[in-house]
Amino acid sequence: MTQTQASTTPDLHFTIVIVGGGSAGIALAARLLRVRPTLDIAIIDPATTHAYQPGWTLVGAGVMKLRDTLDQEGGLIPAGSKWLRAAVTSFQPEANTVTLDDGRTVAYNRLIVCPGLQLDWDKIKGLRETLGRNGVCSNYSRETVEYTWTCIQSLAGGTALFTQPPVPIKCAGAPQKIAYLASDYWRKKGTLSRTSVDFCVAGDVLFGTAYYRPPLHDAIDYYGINLRYKTNLIAVDGPARKATFSVTAPDGTVTEEVRSFDMLHVTPPQSAPDFVKQSPLADATGWLDVNPATLQHSRFPFIFGAGDVMNTSNSKTLAAARAQVPIVCANILASLDGKPLNGHYDGYGACPLTVGYGRIVLAEFLYGGKPAPSFPYDQRKPSRFAWFLKTKVFPRVYWDMMLKGRDIELPHHPNWITD
Repeated sequence: MTQTQASTTPDLHFTIVIVGGGSAGIALAARLLRVRPTLDIAIIDPATTHAYQPGWTLVGAGVMKLRDTLDQEGGLIPAGSKWLRAAVTSFQPEANTVTLDDGRTVAYNRLIVCPGLQLDWDKIKGLRETLGRNGVCSNYSRETVEYTWTCIQSLAGGTALFTQPPVPIKCAGAPQKIAYLASDYWRKKGTLSRTSVDFCVAGDVLFGTAYYRPPLHDAIDYYGINLRYKTNLIAVDGPARKATFSVTAPDGTVTEEVRSFDMLHVTPPQSAPDFVKQSPLADATGWLDVNPATLQHSRFPFIFGAGDVMNTSNSKTLAAARAQVPIVCANILASLDGKPLNGHYDGYGACPLTVGYGRIVLAEFLYGGKPAPSFPYDQRKPSRFAWFLKTKVFPRVYWDMMLKGRDIELPHHPNWITD
């Protein structure tokens, strides 16, 4: 069945169908049912395990256990909603239906698309074959995040490479966070002085929001990390411990450079899921095409988006999804009621940048990279308070509040920033 075909009579019908049972999907279903308990809601997702992915930086650094970031998906599905344990293969927006991998069609009055993004491991030649061994690790995979900690502990000198692919990616600060934490560990063990640490960035800036860059460059200098811009990982030979990079010179000349390594932490290229990318809902780059303020689809008014799958210019972080949930909730209910969409998303996102154990630069920002702090101190300064939030408070807020559909009132204040 093609993306534009649908069976004459749908197999199932719901008032609201949510594609994706991750952070945004579960939170939206829970919040909608809190506001309007009579809603008929279905969540479509084949996964049986739910992950608190912001915790994986801490797992890779030995601070948190992987088991503490995982839970049973079925136990998180909000009471009153229906879980369809299947995958979406196509959308038929003109018919208000989606098609599942088992052949069923599901009709909706309103659709929320929030399946996250996909990790394109195969875009790096040889990576999948060696990931999780030969010193090649990644915090972006549940299967290999614990191996990151093994690699960090076992390295007693040599060359450690950390990579960041072209953006957009999920949590664009995560690739450098683990570089800082690993360097801090080696510093404390006394082995950093005999370890060459490189952070290879496909782009030309360390962090997207300029306001927060100075303390990050301070961390780069403090640990003696070699910061290499326009250096994109394209191939890995795990047994030989060789990594091949595409390097773009200032004049635009592109060359390939082969580097030896003892440890290689890889952040994979990322894109919208193929079933979104190949659908009528995608823009020219493959992401879900939505209005950046209302998060309503640009062409199909009965469809809304949330989370990492959208083409909005905000950072793809859990904090962004948390800020989007009440906006989508308000607007989809207004749409059902035939009222104007008054909810407007301002592009809020946040990234707790772990520049060392016990020290975090708490970056918060809006569309356009405008800083928007929530706390009355200079959040560019690494703090133990932000570390406490990251390690203790945020996980509990996630499991006990966000996924339960509870309000999280934490105003941000862009007006506090005058420089």
